[in-house]
Amino acid sequence: MHPAILIILVSMIGPVFGSLIGVLKRPSEKLLYIFLSFTAGVMLAISFIQLLPQSIKISSLPIAIIGFGLGAFVMYVMDKLLPHIHPQLGTQEPGHHLKKTAVFLLTGIFLHNFPEGLAMGIGSVTGFKVSLLIAISLTIHDIPEGIATAAPYYFSSKKRLKSFLLSVSTGIPTIIGFLISYFLFPSIPHPIIGLLIAGTAGLMVYISADELIPTSCFKSTDHWVIFSFMVGVLMVMSLGLL
Repeated sequence: MHPAILIILVSMIGPVFGSLIGVLKRPSEKLLYIFLSFTAGVMLAISFIQLLPQSIKISSLPIAIIGFGLGAFVMYVMDKLLPHIHPQLGTQEPGHHLKKTAVFLLTGIFLHNFPEGLAMGIGSVTGFKVSLLIAISLTIHDIPEGIATAAPYYFSSKKRLKSFLLSVSTGIPTIIGFLISYFLFPSIPHPIIGLLIAGTAGLMVYISADELIPTSCFKSTDHWVIFSFMVGVLMVMSLGLL
C-alpha cells in the first residue's frame, strides 16, 4: 500500500469513529481522558524530539524559532476567529439555538482540520514514521471532536445518518491539506521547509497545551492520565530503535 493512502486511511479513523459514537453511544469519560493524555504525550514528543531538531538541521535555529512561533500563532488566531470547540468530552459551546450552534461547530472544525492535514504531510521530508505518528495522534484527537459535532446535530435534527455524514465530512480538509503538503514539500527550498516543520511543531504544541492537557486533567485525579501521557512520549522515543 502506498504510504500516502495509509496516512489518509489512518487520518479518517478519528472523524468516522467519533461521529459514530456521537450518534450511537458516548464512551466513558475515563477512556476519553486517557486517549487525550496519550495524544498530548505523542504530540509533544514528536515536536521536541523529531520536528524541531529536524527543522534546525534543514534550515537554522533562528528559522526554527520563527516557524515554531508562527505555527502556534496561526492556531491561536484560528481558535479565536473560527467557531471551534475544546474537546471537553463532547460538550458544545454555549448557544441560543442548538442546531445553529451545531452547524457553526461543523464549519469551524471543517476549517480547523486543514492545517492538521498539512502537518501530516511533513513526513514526505522527515520520513514516513513521523507522518504516521502525527496522523495517529491527530486521529485520536479528532475522536472527541467527532462526538462533539455529530451529537448536537443529531439531537436537534433527529437524523442519524445525515448527522454522521456531516460530521465525517469535517475530515475532508485534513485529506486535502495532507495531499498538498505531501507532494509539495519535497520541491520547496530548505529554509521554507525548515520553517514549515517548526510551524508544525508549534501547531501541535499549541493543540496539546490549549486542548488536550487541560481536557485530560479536567476534574480528573486518575494517575492513568499521567501514565498514558508518558506512554505517548515513550512510544515516540522508541522510534529511535526502529
